[in-house]
Amino acid sequence: MEQLQKDRLVSGAEGDPRVQELRGAVARLRRQLAVLPGELPDRGAADDELAALDAMVSHGMPEVPRLRRSLLLIAGAVGSVSALSPALAEVREGIDRFGELPRAR
Repeated sequence: MEQLQKDRLVSGAEGDPRVQELRGAVARLRRQLAVLPGELPDRGAADDELAALDAMVSHGMPEVPRLRRSLLLIAGAVGSVSALSPALAEVREGIDRFGELPRAR
C-alpha cells in the first residue's frame, strides 16, 4: 500500500514540479487569506476559487485557460488587498509555469 502511494506521487501530474509549486503557492495564499483581519466582501469567492484551483492541479494535468480564469477570479476578489499581493504573485507565477499566454501582435 505504501509503495502504491509513493508511485502515485512520482507519476503523472503529482510528479510534475510545477504542480507542487502551484499547490504550495495556493496553500500560502489560502492561509494568508484566512488570517486576514477585517471584512473582505469577496472572501468566500476567493476561498472557493482557491479550493477549485487546488483540486484542478491535484487531479491530473490542468488546462492552462482554466488556470488563468481561476487566477482572474482570485485576483478580482483579493487584488486590492496589498497584504496578499506577494502570495497572489506566487500563484500567478505558478500558473505561468504551465504555459505563457501568446503575445498580442
